[in-house]
Amino acid sequence: MPTAREALLDAALDALVHRPWSAVRMADVARDARVSRQTLYNEFGSKEGLARALARREADAYLQGVRRLLAAPAPPARNLAAVAEWTVVRAAERPLLRALLTDAWSDRLPRPRPVRAGARAAPLPAQRRADEGPPAPGELVAEAAASAGERWAAGCELAVRLALSHVVAPAVPWSAQGVPGSPGSPGSPGTRGPQGALGTSRSQGALGAAGRDGQCAEPESWSPTTPTMTSVIETILSVDTTSPRKIIP
Repeated sequence: MPTAREALLDAALDALVHRPWSAVRMADVARDARVSRQTLYNEFGSKEGLARALARREADAYLQGVRRLLAAPAPPARNLAAVAEWTVVRAAERPLLRALLTDAWSDRLPRPRPVRAGARAAPLPAQRRADEGPPAPGELVAEAAASAGERWAAGCELAVRLALSHVVAPAVPWSAQGVPGSPGSPGSPGTRGPQGALGTSRSQGALGAAGRDGQCAEPESWSPTTPTMTSVIETILSVDTTSPRKIIP
């Protein structure tokens, strides 16, 4: 059975499916979690504290998933490719994680603000940790890479950064290329622009964190990583495993 804290975080995340963070009310979160408002404020201190806790939990869940994949009984190159694939899929499904990894925040999301200077420390250890603020994108990538150990840290960082390149500029499906008026065809809204990102506006594409359906919406242009990208990761890492210096090129 989830703790009151977990139930409140789940209720807050569920609320984002239907409305932006600015419209989420603490009283509604407490009611949906079936706890008192006093319990809510005891746990998080304020709505900003709740936002920080949501972001911290999202980052921790991502890192836990990375560690689980790296621990799988498979060749390291395959595990790192799995981390890349999972990063793209997870970021597509969870806009809050996508914002944490890319620093591209939507006004629908609870972007945590720093704790006010001189503010009293939260009484609960979990909230004190959350109040330190979520990791910046580079810090989150570095934490993921460190999970692979010294030998494979560079390869893990490579895998995650390749995945994030796909997150920011997802590939155009082959079936849509060359079809006039379809995404990916010349002159269409989905044609790649000067920066390599899809020509759709950032609010609609990789950076559109919520869309019509809120927190769990997945933009139509998103797709899992291509087999080609996975092959690139495995090829680079296989070169490393046979290199006398054991260093990623």
